[in-house]
Amino acid sequence: MIIVRNRLTGLLLPGKFPAVCIWPFILVRPDEKMTDLLMIIRHESIHARQQLEMAWIFFFIWYMLEFGIRWMVLRNFMKAYQHLSHEKEAHLHHNDTGYLKRRRPYSWLKYL
Repeated sequence: MIIVRNRLTGLLLPGKFPAVCIWPFILVRPDEKMTDLLMIIRHESIHARQQLEMAWIFFFIWYMLEFGIRWMVLRNFMKAYQHLSHEKEAHLHHNDTGYLKRRRPYSWLKYL
């Protein structure tokens, strides 16, 4: 993983999202606290694994389709985002330092 953290990443990231993973890069806002950085990197590393197992482009297609459906149902951007299967997996396990070592492929499907 290549971590990029500079002024440009702050401009590229939407809203108040602290980071985004576009494999092989993790783009991190420059103003993120160092205490949160490890957790953010673990969270985005889970997304990187999801992207690799879905051949990258299919991750983004699925992500956008699922987001669109959840947004239509929930009528709220943040709620739709929080209910995405990929995000649920990453949020539930971003504090677990050994998660990626024991994670099974397509584990995000459990959170649909």
